[in-house]
Amino acid sequence: MSLSVPRLRIGSTEIIALADAEGPFFSPRAEAFPEATAAQWAEADRYDPGAVDAEGRWRLQFRAYAIRSDKGLTIVDAGIGPADSPARSWAPVPGTLPESLAAAGIDPAEVDTVVLTHLHTDHVGWAVVTEAAVPSAGGGATSDRRPYFPNAEYLLQRAEFDALDALNPQLRETLTDPLVAAGRLRLLDGDTPLRAGRTVATPGHTPGHQSVLVADGRELALVTGDLLVHALQLLHPELAYAHEIDPEAARHSRKRLLGRETATTLHLATPHLTEPFISA
Repeated sequence: MSLSVPRLRIGSTEIIALADAEGPFFSPRAEAFPEATAAQWAEADRYDPGAVDAEGRWRLQFRAYAIRSDKGLTIVDAGIGPADSPARSWAPVPGTLPESLAAAGIDPAEVDTVVLTHLHTDHVGWAVVTEAAVPSAGGGATSDRRPYFPNAEYLLQRAEFDALDALNPQLRETLTDPLVAAGRLRLLDGDTPLRAGRTVATPGHTPGHQSVLVADGRELALVTGDLLVHALQLLHPELAYAHEIDPEAARHSRKRLLGRETATTLHLATPHLTEPFISA
């Protein structure tokens, strides 16, 4: 059965949703959003009924996005990854991003840019992968890690890279060191132009969290990363998420990006809400 590939067009730029997996969150959703009221939960469940399962658990999507223009091809985030990915301790690995890329007609070798919104394991899983084991000179087997998108420059905020040991020191060996060794990691300092759109610093969820904004006139599309992770935070941007490093900074980032003037049409491309594209 062929995969459905949702797409959104902003001017001459196409944004493509790339499914990787779906599954329940690892803790009760009331613990994830301890300040949410019963009325707010009811409102969010009406807005996004697919985000709660029959047992009342938070069910979330795991997806990446591609941004294709006549200037190049960018991937935003890299899903939960294969069976041996760092997300395997809690997320439903292996993901299906390779199949989603194929369904969208994307060869990993044609990707020129990968934007990593942040260093949580469900957003970097396919960024670097393990080579198939090959015989070593000593008769055993060796394995190596390589960028999954071999010709891409990987973009990460410097503030996120500097916080790596606090966020997840395991990712140094499995992600950042291989990217540095391959000459593929570029550190950013704040908002940065891309071939299509630009990165926007949206700290709070993590110290160097970033999102991607694509604009055409007064029509905008924001690939959010974890700027918001549930419909609760779209309907009530002031609500904190328990896994935010700096809830006040995250709240400020949400209000700044979601609080566009009414004459602007803002589309959101979110990794975890049920629908890949929604209007804010």
